[in-house]
Amino acid sequence: MKVFNTASLAFLSFGTALVAGVPLQDRSTVHLRARAASGAYGATYFMTNEPTGNFVISADVGSDGKLTLSRAVATNGLGSHGVSVPIGPDPLFAQGAVKASVAGGVLAVVNPGSNTISAFSINPNDPSALTMIGEPVSSEGEFPMSLAFNDAGNMLCALNGGAVNGVNCFSVDKQKGLVSMPNTLRSLGLNHTTPPSGPPGSTSHIIFNEAGNQLIASIKGIPPTPGFLAMWDIDSDGSLSENFTSVSPQPTGALPFSMTVIPGQDALLVTDPGVGFDIFDFNAQPDANGTAGGKSSAVPINGQSATCWSSFSNKTGNFYLTDVGTGIVTEVNVDSNLKGTIVKQYPQGNGTATIDNEVATVNDNDFLYVLAANATAIHVLSLPAPGQAQLIQTLDFAGPIKAAGLTINPDNVQGMTAFVQA
Repeated sequence: MKVFNTASLAFLSFGTALVAGVPLQDRSTVHLRARAASGAYGATYFMTNEPTGNFVISADVGSDGKLTLSRAVATNGLGSHGVSVPIGPDPLFAQGAVKASVAGGVLAVVNPGSNTISAFSINPNDPSALTMIGEPVSSEGEFPMSLAFNDAGNMLCALNGGAVNGVNCFSVDKQKGLVSMPNTLRSLGLNHTTPPSGPPGSTSHIIFNEAGNQLIASIKGIPPTPGFLAMWDIDSDGSLSENFTSVSPQPTGALPFSMTVIPGQDALLVTDPGVGFDIFDFNAQPDANGTAGGKSSAVPINGQSATCWSSFSNKTGNFYLTDVGTGIVTEVNVDSNLKGTIVKQYPQGNGTATIDNEVATVNDNDFLYVLAANATAIHVLSLPAPGQAQLIQTLDFAGPIKAAGLTINPDNVQGMTAFVQA
């Protein structure tokens, strides 16, 4: 539980005991503007990931897709940074640290420094307003760094990347919070530390496949040793197969990072900072070495530095990949034969450190929300048609957060998810 200094107390709501040195109650909220916006279409969320106390930062989504910073909500957990040289953005070496489910009306956040997960209900009439459900629960491992909801929003799975690594799943109860599900705690058996070293060799991302009958985790390699995807079958009762199937990328792929479903194809687009991106085709069985078969491929992005995050736009039918090193958003098309091609690139500025991203549909228009860590800003791009992305807003969040007496560090922020109702 976090103890706030007196400068922060004036910004807290949901009445707590305002006594110096007395820990404040859970569910503390810091308002980042004077009054709540009316008529918000949804909200976006990322986390501060501070080792002294983690907060979810929410911003209202307007009818034009633009953002208005709203609240900082305590997770009652701690952040952490993986071991890297030099220390920089992308502290968890991961995608999916913060996830929202529209179907479930819930938000979940990892607390890698306290090995817990926090869950919140989302107010559909004011989506930036979050109420913690239950208490933070153990991730049943160390250094939780990625989360995935099933389509119904009643099952949440977590990927742990520390010395105790693997996956574990929870049922989502709107009163009790997260309840660990039997027969879902599965080990990856990796020789990692807590916190882990990376980015090479670290775990990255967890998702459900499109059919919802498999849970998939990505693990980066340490060149020349390639990484792999770990795949568990999901039974009708939600339990996972005891062992995972390991699937490797094509030989030129090495560091599978984020995974985004290619709709209707039983395939994934997987970012790979070792080359650009990989396409995994699961319609064909892997070969004897576990390398993905069929139309799987590794596609280079010339000049890329570390292409690590991805999302998909239904409006354009294309994928959007972000590179923390170059600050470039790359738009990619994958055709019906699973051939991937680069459509266009959109520089967001040298040194912006574009990391996590998310596409959301507002008023039948798609928008890309990119966490630009070094710039301590969210870049909002409209996606009206293939090859026509336009930067329409750069939202600074450091100024208002610091003014509210909270800590914000460009090297610690992580995650990007959106809640927009159809």
